[in-house]
Amino acid sequence: MKISTAMSTAQDAGMAINELTTHLQLDAGDAPDFVALHFSLGWTPQDVHAAAARAFGTAELHGGSSCRGVMTDKGLAMRDGFGMGAFAIWDKHGAYGTAMADLTDAPRAAARAATETALQRADREGEAPDLVWLTTAPGAEEQVLAGIKDVLGDEVMIVGGSSADNDVSGKWGQFTAEGVGGNNVVVSVLFPSGPISCAYQSGYAPTQTSGKVTRVEGRRLIEIDGQPAATVYSGWTGRAVPEAVDQDLSILAASTFSPLGRHSGSLADVPLHLLAHPAIAHPDGSLSLFADVQHDEKVWLMYGSADSLVGRAGRVADSSREGLAGSSITGALVIYCGGCMLAVQERMDEVAQGIAAALGGAPFLGVFNFGEQGALLGAETRHGNLMISCSSFG
Repeated sequence: MKISTAMSTAQDAGMAINELTTHLQLDAGDAPDFVALHFSLGWTPQDVHAAAARAFGTAELHGGSSCRGVMTDKGLAMRDGFGMGAFAIWDKHGAYGTAMADLTDAPRAAARAATETALQRADREGEAPDLVWLTTAPGAEEQVLAGIKDVLGDEVMIVGGSSADNDVSGKWGQFTAEGVGGNNVVVSVLFPSGPISCAYQSGYAPTQTSGKVTRVEGRRLIEIDGQPAATVYSGWTGRAVPEAVDQDLSILAASTFSPLGRHSGSLADVPLHLLAHPAIAHPDGSLSLFADVQHDEKVWLMYGSADSLVGRAGRVADSSREGLAGSSITGALVIYCGGCMLAVQERMDEVAQGIAAALGGAPFLGVFNFGEQGALLGAETRHGNLMISCSSFG
């Protein structure tokens, strides 16, 4: 198995794709078996798709947008809102399949259909892949995961991220070799000939402050401990995160270093938390989140810093690489939350360098997403926010 990566910041989509294919040496005529292509919204998804579908020569093309750019072992690709990266696998002894479905009417059914089609394309119907690489439009990630598990079971490793745009305006995109859209799920099933190891963590720690969810509707958190959620949360943060007065208020930036956490296992008696990022404070005292929370679920105020977000990525990559149990690393796919990236954007070179060092210089592609999917300590895959994942291929 061979893995190679490439990146570009050329402002013409065709030129950017040409740079990728040149660096990947695709002109040699040996088409890869799988390509993950992630890109910022400096280009339109339609323009990227049109150029990529012609150029890569593989039917298993997995495309999704990333916030402002990408990172690879070669550095950060993020210039004036333009940044694109490709992760290509050549593996004649493995099997790969990619499919896409529209989420509009029934997200769970769409994910189920895409998974079934991806298995067919890999000629592995009835089997569970070593890894599912997932890109989905934000908003229904829990339903998407449920649909994939309907086909593959609860124990399958699903790793990926919700597609993002440059400014949280909803212009994200997804594609396969066969089509492109903005409200889709793309599922790739990977059966590589070598081992895979995945790590999924955050750069946050819990505070002593917590409460119980007493009223919630979908992703709208209405009450904590019987009080308006926005009022409680703002108080927890010492008013660093404001409440809305007479209109909806975006609190994404203000809440980045103090999200909500839900207990999800322990490591050496240290509790691990899955995060939910508060996005909007409403005048009625409710909060809109980027992840689901449940009635009667306990939530903690979490704490992070620029140093913790910069340093954690390398440690996650190191943990993933160690999981290969002696197998040499061939490459890695990395998810780094777009909200975290925006909070430490001026230090993203450090993040990329830390990952590269942890992976021993192996090729990797890092994507900046608006939601992350993975499994904490081998538990069932779940959706979270402000998380980091690394999937290493041996």
